[in-house]
Amino acid sequence: MVAVTPVLDAPRELAPAGRRRVRVWRGLALGLAAVYFLLPLATSFWFTVHNERQGFSLAPYPRILAAEGFGTSMLLSLGLAAATIVVALGLTLPAMLAVRLGAPRLRPVLEVVCTLPLVVPPITFVSGIGTVLRSGPDLLATTPFWGTLMAIQDERFPLVLVLAYVVLALPFVYRSLDAGLRAIDVRTLVEAARGLGASWPYVLLRVLVPNLRSAITGAAFLTLALVLGEYTVAALLGYRTFPVWIVTVAGSEGQLSVAVSLLSLLIIWLLSLALSGAGAGRRRSS
Repeated sequence: MVAVTPVLDAPRELAPAGRRRVRVWRGLALGLAAVYFLLPLATSFWFTVHNERQGFSLAPYPRILAAEGFGTSMLLSLGLAAATIVVALGLTLPAMLAVRLGAPRLRPVLEVVCTLPLVVPPITFVSGIGTVLRSGPDLLATTPFWGTLMAIQDERFPLVLVLAYVVLALPFVYRSLDAGLRAIDVRTLVEAARGLGASWPYVLLRVLVPNLRSAITGAAFLTLALVLGEYTVAALLGYRTFPVWIVTVAGSEGQLSVAVSLLSLLIIWLLSLALSGAGAGRRRSS
């Protein structure tokens, strides 16, 4: 018994040291990640506030709000992002629920369809859209769809960009919602709600959506980041969204363009924090 006692006590004595080693490695990994992400941002910030002739100056940042086209392009991109989030969630969530509840065998088909945009190069995608928009007026000139084709290309709010962004965001929205649906028992929740007399809209909005709030918030954030950073589709179709405006400004004022890029990252972070805070507040209230 004397020889056995130290063997039993050894794990208890080594456990705190093991936890300390885990904390050290965790802190080291987080520190390296922070350097990897923050060092380029710090370098970019220094480029915007320092030059050899004037020295240190914050002048580029007050000039952002006065720059021509800043407010218009930013509001346009935010409006496109909001519309894309609504359309993408409105199409994807009901389709995933219908397949999960009524036709489980179609789940692989839906997954392939939703992830297909990942294998299509954006330049090919936008070339196809441009071909359709160029040939559409001639083909649809004698049909009622001619007016619709013209309306979705309105420069004030181009719905054609919303449709394109929905396709590009579909894989991210699908993955986020799929993870949320796998974490809950959808069939039991639906059957219980329907058994109590709830309608399908009530089941979707008051039963399932609250349980999928984290997944919906993640999908909305990914879509927002995609729209505010997408350049190829908007530029080739001839629309001046916020990323296109940044590239246009970069040709004449380098410091201003980098300052605007940092501001756009800050806006995305603030909006993501607002989405996360709203979701956490609703969870606490419920």
